[in-house]
Amino acid sequence: MNTMMSAMPAEGGWLPLIFMALLGVSLLVYVVLDGYDLGVGLLSGLATEQERDRMIASIGPFWDANETWLVLAVGLLLVAFPKAQGVVLTALYGPVVLMLLGLILRGAAFDFRAKSAPSQKRAWDIAFCSGSAMASVAQGWMLGRYVSGFGDSGAALLFSALVAVSLPACYALLGAAWLLIKTEGDLQRRAVAWAKRAWPLVVAGLVALSVASPWLSPSIRERWLALPGAIVLVPLPLMALLALATLRGLLNSHRVLGKLCWAPLALMGVVLTLSFFGLSYSLFPYVVPDRMTLWDAAAAPESLTLLLVGAMLQLPVIAAYSWFSYRVFWGKAQALGY
Repeated sequence: MNTMMSAMPAEGGWLPLIFMALLGVSLLVYVVLDGYDLGVGLLSGLATEQERDRMIASIGPFWDANETWLVLAVGLLLVAFPKAQGVVLTALYGPVVLMLLGLILRGAAFDFRAKSAPSQKRAWDIAFCSGSAMASVAQGWMLGRYVSGFGDSGAALLFSALVAVSLPACYALLGAAWLLIKTEGDLQRRAVAWAKRAWPLVVAGLVALSVASPWLSPSIRERWLALPGAIVLVPLPLMALLALATLRGLLNSHRVLGKLCWAPLALMGVVLTLSFFGLSYSLFPYVVPDRMTLWDAAAAPESLTLLLVGAMLQLPVIAAYSWFSYRVFWGKAQALGY
């Protein structure tokens, strides 16, 4: 805690903190919202053609709005922390390109699968699932590389590979939880089965990451083992595991097909929020782990003041648009049409 406080300059110290908070919240909202539609894309590879039509219809009004939060997060990184973005994006150039290719591929497949000849529809379905997998794996690899401080040791690369596997499983569980809300009948029951299959991978990933992160990074290990950090951090993975255990119990109940269909997605939101706070506390005050604090990487205070005005104008618009789309298209998904 003393390290955190000493890192903050006496003058202009709050502006980088505000932008870091905005960046973190944007990424959290993106992971929850675009995570479920990436998960639906992953699960579409296991579905029949009729089920895929209904699954894609369930995310049709939302997926492009969900990706807006990623654009916002990247924009905040570029303009608020220009010194860090060069380090981060240079280290992650390969997976960033792979993620963008995946997002482009699934976006094109989303439209062309419904407009192409019937003989080509299956190819576009494969492209949609493949694009979702590319984006999910790339995001997991980027997260692992970032948390490990872009280290090149075998342990750091193994950790990144672990996250690259765990995040798609998390997305698949989010996608199944979304389908519980938006579908009914046989597809809803299949969503329960898909959620049950993804659940052990998510639990194993959460446990492994909670153990590996302190072992891999000395600064994170110090936060987790030293007081008062241990008092704050240790309950977070325990509460996340409790939320996941509750989710698994709900999947065995018939109520998850009815009035409690929203609960698994809400519980996954709790798990991701707890993970976000644990990761944020573990890494603070670094924007590049163990190398560059957010005050070292931030733009000039005058620039941040001007940028904050723009961010405060833009955020309500994005939030209002997202809320409006969910409000208008709430309820069970209808047949896909163009």
